[in-house]
Amino acid sequence: MFVYIVRRFIYMITTLIFISFIGFFIINLPPGSYLDVYQAQRQNMGTHTADTELNALKQRYGLDKPIYVQYWKWVSGFVRGDFGRSFQYNREVKDLIWERLGYTAVIATTTLIFTWLVAIPIGIYSATHQYKLSDNIATTIGMTGLSIPDFMLALVLMVIAQRVFGFSVGGLFSREYLDAPWSFAKFVDLLKHLWVPVFVVGTAGTAGLMRIMRGNLLDILNMQYVQAARARGLSEPVVIVKHAVRNALHPLIMLLGMSLPQIISGSLVVSIVLGLPTTGPLYFNALRQQDMFLAGTFLVMLAAMLVIGNFLADMLLAIVDPRIRYE
Repeated sequence: MFVYIVRRFIYMITTLIFISFIGFFIINLPPGSYLDVYQAQRQNMGTHTADTELNALKQRYGLDKPIYVQYWKWVSGFVRGDFGRSFQYNREVKDLIWERLGYTAVIATTTLIFTWLVAIPIGIYSATHQYKLSDNIATTIGMTGLSIPDFMLALVLMVIAQRVFGFSVGGLFSREYLDAPWSFAKFVDLLKHLWVPVFVVGTAGTAGLMRIMRGNLLDILNMQYVQAARARGLSEPVVIVKHAVRNALHPLIMLLGMSLPQIISGSLVVSIVLGLPTTGPLYFNALRQQDMFLAGTFLVMLAAMLVIGNFLADMLLAIVDPRIRYE
């Protein structure tokens, strides 16, 4: 087990290093240096950049040094929490990200919990009642959830909430709580708005996970060791839960490592439609405006989350299935 963890950890670190290379290469793709972009933006705003400020930026980012020195300054800043400065917002990247990362994490985590709590039981029930009316209904709902775009579902919910129930579901807070300090009333108001993005973002994931669980469990139930467990006189719930479901969860655990960055990046359009204060719209604007440090930091963070998520999924899979440790 220890050798397996060390090997996977080395793979993770190596992948993160390559990701940092690619991220630095991408933020250097636009023509001109960071300094040229910053000067152009200041000129467009009608302000002048002092020579002392330009020299300070050169020293900070090593713009007068070779490219490998610039890379080292950039990647070593990640360890210290220095991700550079956003030219569009004229603020530190870490401040911009931390402002929205909390809400993003709440929506992503809640969506993951919602997806697994809904999809797994329905997938198990659908597989154990194959081709019955309940299975057909679950299959129809799953296909519908996969086919409806998230942004369209968000628009439909906004129209229904406004015209039928008479309240707005955009954003995460009502107007009176936007700038108010945290209180129990503000927390309740957050819960009133939170269910909409969780439901919208989690619909496609729930439908897809349910279909995967159903297909995996149907394959497992036809295997010989399951038939042998039934022949030994074990009850059907024990056979399904203890022997079949445990092995059917293996592919889902591997997908779990990719779920979090997919939810964060996949909720971009939903965040724009619903006006959510998450990292998605900020990342989109950074790409549009070629805000290199902000976009590059998001790129590396999402990729790092994917790699770390896969590492944690490998650990969880090794715990669930001891055979994985000895491969």
